Parts: sequence; C-alpha cells; structure tokens
Amino acid sequence: MKIARFASPGEDPRFGVVDGEDLVVLAGDPMYAGYETTGERVPLRSTKILAPVIPRSKVVGIGLNYYDHADEMGQEAPEFPVMFLKPNTTVVGPGDPIQIPPVEGEIHLEGELAIVIGAVAKRVKAEDYADVVFGYTIANDVTARGPQQSDGQWTRGKSYDTFCPIGPYIETELDWSDLKIQSRVDGELLQSESTMQMIHKIPELVAYVSDVFTLLPGDIILTGTPAGVGPFTEGSTVEIAIEGLGSLINPARARI
Repeated sequence: MKIARFASPGEDPRFGVVDGEDLVVLAGDPMYAGYETTGERVPLRSTKILAPVIPRSKVVGIGLNYYDHADEMGQEAPEFPVMFLKPNTTVVGPGDPIQIPPVEGEIHLEGELAIVIGAVAKRVKAEDYADVVFGYTIANDVTARGPQQSDGQWTRGKSYDTFCPIGPYIETELDWSDLKIQSRVDGELLQSESTMQMIHKIPELVAYVSDVFTLLPGDIILTGTPAGVGPFTEGSTVEIAIEGLGSLINPARARI
C-alpha cells in the first residue's frame, strides 16, 4: 500500500492511499489513526505531494553501509553501523528545492532507501524489526563535502535545511532485500546498485539504532548509499529512483 501526504489548494495537509491516478483520502494520519477513509477521492494531478512524513524527533543516518561506497571514500567497511543525525528541518518533499548553502566544496547527492518507524521502539530485537516499521520511502542524504571534510565530523555537512528530500510515498509492504537504487543529475546516471549490497541489513540497523536512541513514530533511518555519489549545482535536477517506490525528483537552487 502506498501512502501519500498531500495538500489541495486552500486546505491543510492530509493523507491518502494511492489508487491508480487518485488518492483515497484517509480520515487521519494512518500511523496513529489507521486506514479509515472519508469516502473522498482526489485526483493526484490536482494535489501537491508533500514529504510523506515529518519526523517527530530525528533522522538517523547510516554511513559507509555499502562496500563499494566505503571503498570510494577511502574507508574500511565498518564492523558496526556508523550513525549520525540529521535534524527534521532537513526534510523536504518531492519537487521542493534543495537549497545550496554558500560553502566551499561540492554538494553531493546520496540516494538511499529510508525506513519509516511506526511505533515507539527501544532495544528492538533484529527478528522483531518489522513490528516497529511503518514502511519505506526514498531519501537523498545531501552532503556538503567541504564542511564535512574540514570539520572532521559529519554534522554540519549533512544538516543544512533541505538536505534530506524524501518521498514521494511510503510503501507499507516492500521486499527490501534486492531493490535497484539509481541516482541521476540532469539525466546522467551516477549511482546504480542493489540493496542486496548493504553491509548491515535492515533488521540489524533497526536493532542497533534502537539500542542507542528511542525511536518515535515518524522517525526515519537512512540505510546508507552505494558508490557513485557525485556533485550537483544550482540549476540541476536531482533524481533518486528505487524499485517499488518510484522516483524522488528535486531541483537545486542557491540558498536565498
């Protein structure tokens, strides 16, 4: 089931189930209110699709989680997941501009499969991971390489406003084990890899992260990016596509 968060002209954001070219409008946030419908159908073309969720507290990133990406960054494959945080102010939706800050160095895309948490989760066992997962979406873990390299840690380089586009939908039923991730800038293919190549798989990530942080409904775990991360600039169009989830497309603009 694909869940969208959307806005119609003059109305507050609502949720709907994607059904062909329409949205079947839900009575509330399905993460809390279930899938009761209002009986209304809204054409997709008449709405603006928003970020499918705004995390209650945090976006948890996982670094160096594909062997080939660790290699291209000059790093050893990590024994344990490498975690970092992005604030929820980094989150934007499909079509929203990625605002490029005036910093030295390149701005890179990082296409990723994202886990959307659906329940309060603390010290979840790997075998129970599905109990706390609401679904999956596409994410772009945008990174300013200059600040990342000069600071010697990742917070600033990954935390500028708009540096975590997500969407377009949350898929609640997805076999994540072997999905192709592809990333393009202005149509040029930069990344093409399968989630099969993850070093630390999703059950392990949910267990490891929830041992450190209490995860809240709506929190996101980014599962890492494959090799091929590369730059984009003002005026570029950035697209991340994942099998079963569609495409997340965002323009890049200079920060005002």
